[in-house]
Amino acid sequence: MDFKEYREKFYVDPQPEPRYAFSGLAGFSVFISEYDNALAYYTEVLGPPAYIEGESTHGWRMGNAWFTLFPAREEGPKRMEVTILMDSVAEAERLHAAFLAAGGSGEPPTDELMYDPIRFCAVKDPFGTDILIIAHRPA
Repeated sequence: MDFKEYREKFYVDPQPEPRYAFSGLAGFSVFISEYDNALAYYTEVLGPPAYIEGESTHGWRMGNAWFTLFPAREEGPKRMEVTILMDSVAEAERLHAAFLAAGGSGEPPTDELMYDPIRFCAVKDPFGTDILIIAHRPA
């Protein structure tokens, strides 16, 4: 299905007005029980954190948002997915490869329609967090 057919099939027309004046997401947090191992994994993939508060809060800047890693204090969600938007298909594939090389698992990237035409690079970290790395493709 091409993007025009996809839009006609799944988008509401006319688009409803948002109830609030959103400007984006400020960040997302992941709570992992194997905190020290998770910190080592994410540092290997993303480099050193840009924010450190004590021994239990580490954050990486991702575009205009923050990814923050915390130790799990109680059992969290049974399933979680984090979506990361990259500047280009090449950068999405490069980050995907880094997650896999550090011990994550996943399938090869594919082209998909998900709100827009995207390169879809799914990976699961060693702690069970689903990470979806995407980049926009031309329609």
